[in-house]
Amino acid sequence: MIHGIRFKVCGLTSLVDADFADRCGADYLGFILYPKSPRHLSLTQYRAMAPRLPDRRKVAVSVSPSVDDLKAWRDAGFDYFQIHHPIDTPAAQLTAWSEAVGAKHLWLAPKLPPEIDVSEVARKAAKFILFDTFHAAGFGGSGQTGDWGKFARLRAAHPENFWILAGGLNPENIGNALRASGARFVDISSGVESAPGVKDEAKLKRFVVALHHAATAP
Repeated sequence: MIHGIRFKVCGLTSLVDADFADRCGADYLGFILYPKSPRHLSLTQYRAMAPRLPDRRKVAVSVSPSVDDLKAWRDAGFDYFQIHHPIDTPAAQLTAWSEAVGAKHLWLAPKLPPEIDVSEVARKAAKFILFDTFHAAGFGGSGQTGDWGKFARLRAAHPENFWILAGGLNPENIGNALRASGARFVDISSGVESAPGVKDEAKLKRFVVALHHAATAP
């Protein structure tokens, strides 16, 4: 945490990058278990890495997983479960995910078109709501920034949830993003990479410095 702002480094695929994220002060380490992602890590690979990972909270990132998958990831030692899902995912499915791991450990990331807000069912199913950039072709990972004003409005309207800002954040725009969104929790991935799944130490350092300056600006 940097001056009250939490951050997660997502899309980690190596122990080297996880260790560097830890040294930079990341509160959470994210591992993408979705096979279609260019940052995909299998559960077998994660299990091999787990004993040597830093003592930070681990987040399993996926797209519309089964309840059995969630339970397997929980048993592998993940602390939180970030689920990207279509906006029309049935309420019963959201509830099933919540019951499998607990609302306090569930991060829901609904695929939100500009004209639609996060549903009440989703906000009750998960304590954490991750607001990612909408693009029709996929679930996150676009490297494009989103609607920071909409994030600010949702966060103000529903303070009972923890709101996480994601989507195209990098050292150059994090200051503007914090000012426009009011975010106190951010998620970074492609903005601190040299290639998908390969973190760039210089970029991550610059991000942390920029986050510090933004958080302490008058």
